Amino acid sequence: MINLLEKYAFDVSLWLYAIGALIFLLYAVTEQSRLATGAMAAVGTGLLAHTVGLTARTVNIGRLPFANMYEFIVFFAWGLVLVYFVTQRRHPVPLLGAAIMPVAVILMSAARIMTSPARPLMPALQSYWLQSHVATAVLAYGAFGVSFGIGILYLIKDSQPVTVSSTSLSTMPQGSSLLPSTETLDKLMYRVIACGFFFLTLVLITGAVWAEQVWGAWWSWDPKETWALITWLVYAVYLHGRFTRGWRGRRAAWMAVFGFVAVMFTLFGVTWLMPGMHSYS
Repeated sequence: MINLLEKYAFDVSLWLYAIGALIFLLYAVTEQSRLATGAMAAVGTGLLAHTVGLTARTVNIGRLPFANMYEFIVFFAWGLVLVYFVTQRRHPVPLLGAAIMPVAVILMSAARIMTSPARPLMPALQSYWLQSHVATAVLAYGAFGVSFGIGILYLIKDSQPVTVSSTSLSTMPQGSSLLPSTETLDKLMYRVIACGFFFLTLVLITGAVWAEQVWGAWWSWDPKETWALITWLVYAVYLHGRFTRGWRGRRAAWMAVFGFVAVMFTLFGVTWLMPGMHSYS
């Protein structure tokens, strides 16, 4: 019964995310505000179904779902949508869903292809430190996914042409009704990245503690450890540059995009191209 609930819940969440993504894209074309409201309703309901599916999986296996690639992708997609939903509620940018939800749909679709039955954990993975490690990674990666979407919107906004009014010396950005100012997007991107950086720092700390308990070493330069550190350094450079050199604008947006590429490579590329102790099956 629990297995069926998990399957149906994940299927429902995938379809609702896909519907939400489609409606957001229609909103981008038509600029009808009721479409954005409908898309958020679909996403919110999908997130609820997603949470039910994760809860069912957790109850079924007696732990957080993180032991294989299927479980982590589903968990990661949940974190991405959760962070997006919270961000949207606190700092509404309706068009952000058009950048975020397709990513969630791709993740859930990939997970559906690689569905894996629950298996007992090997002794090395039976640690509360590891569960904390994975939970913080999900929140960190979710935040970086949202900052990626904001960075894309910033680049789109910044590239929009301006026209000079025939009756005024002021300029008016074209298509600006869908997006806030570049300054607002830049500030929001910084806040989301700062939040993600905090959780990614916890990822490195909890991972080191767990590694010391299991392997007797805080750090072993495993490929996934190395790329997690590289990702941390990318965002550290972004934050350092913002505070010391006043990095704003397109440079910051491109760093948000590049940072998320590093996140995705850490998750997928390292697992498939450079397998090590942290590789998912």
